[in-house]
Order: sequence, then structure tokens, then C-alpha cells
Amino acid sequence: MSKDGPYVVSGGIPLVLQKIVLNEEGYSWDWSEERRFEVGPSYKLCRCGRSENKPFCDDTHLKIGLDGTETATRQPLSAQAKTYEGPTLELTDAKVLCASARFCHPGGKIWSLVGQADSASRELAIREAAHCPSGRLVLRDREGGGVLEDVLEPSICVVEDTPLGCSGPLWVRGGIGIESEDGKPYEKRNRATLCRCGASKNKPFCDGSHAVVKFRDGLVDLTRSPNVR
Repeated sequence: MSKDGPYVVSGGIPLVLQKIVLNEEGYSWDWSEERRFEVGPSYKLCRCGRSENKPFCDDTHLKIGLDGTETATRQPLSAQAKTYEGPTLELTDAKVLCASARFCHPGGKIWSLVGQADSASRELAIREAAHCPSGRLVLRDREGGGVLEDVLEPSICVVEDTPLGCSGPLWVRGGIGIESEDGKPYEKRNRATLCRCGASKNKPFCDGSHAVVKFRDGLVDLTRSPNVR
């Protein structure tokens, strides 16, 4: 990323629009891919939340004076997380990374599901952890020790939380490297979420602030953007 500027993406990484879908009970349940953006080998994504061409940068950050100071720790996820052990599952929870997507809520919430021994609770817990975009929640099989999630295809998703009526973070998937403004890499993870409202206290990562400030003006206008197909 650039100093007090946009996220600079290289390598022709796919950029897609993903919306949160609720189940019949009103809980976050699935992701719906709505569109794919046309991008070149490199492109810039808005980090200040004020671009008129979201999700792309239009240099508005230069006018408003974005403070993009990175405050996130360099510690690995394992050092940031609390561990919960159940009969068959081990859950690590790095709360500071929560992006408020709420996939952990169905069935009495994932923390209670991990403590259950039945197969239905186990399957639901695995689903909830895998749908968490930020990677805050990671499940391991206590017997085999392996992480219970699919390896995602490298891509960046523009998250729209239509049930909450606001825009969400940039969901970085598939182990894409994230570098700070000084070129130092953060820990490479399968799932991570980056702030795009400009209000996070854990920059560059999302901390759910978009849900507090109701980052509605981040909604992508699919009817007018020339970079959407």
C-alpha cells in the first residue's frame, strides 16, 4: 500500500463484488458473487472511503488528507488469538481482526458450537469459521491438527453488507501478500480484510468500523461504473 494513499494491487489479481446473504432466520449465511470488475495487471483501490469511482482510487485522498497510519501489530495470528478447545475441534479467535460480517452467529454462535460433540454442531462450526472473511476465526481438527478450511483462489472481494445497509471491507483471499507502505510484509494468510472506509483503528485491517459509521457511500454503483462487467 502507499503512504496515506490507496492500496496498490499488482499481478492481475481478480477483483469481484461479494454480497452477504441471510438465511431464513436472518443470520449471515452465504456469499453471493454479483459482478467481476475489469482490471489490468495493476490497479489502485480506495482506502479513504471518499472516491467517486469506488472501489477504485480517484485521488480524493489527496484532497481530504487521509491519515493512513498503520497501527496493526506485526505479530502472527497465533500470537493474537485466544484458543477454545472442544471435543473434536480447536478454535483460535483473533478478535482484533473482526470485520463484523456475523457469519459466526447461527446455531447459538461458533464458540458454543465448538463445545458440542454432535456432528451437526461440528459441521456448522466449520462452515461458520470458513465463511468468516477476516480470518479471525480458524478451526483445527483436534485429532489431525489440520486447518478446516478450503484454500481459496487468490482474489480480492469488494464486500457489500446489504442486510446491514452499509459497505464492508476488501476481502483478500488465497494467501495474497500484503505489504506495508515501507515494503515490509504482513503475515500471509488465506483470509484477511482491509479497511476501505478509512475509520479503522487497526489499519490496514478492518475492525468493523464501517458498521458503526454506516459506511453507506461505499456502495458500488453498478449502473454507472465503466469498470464493471
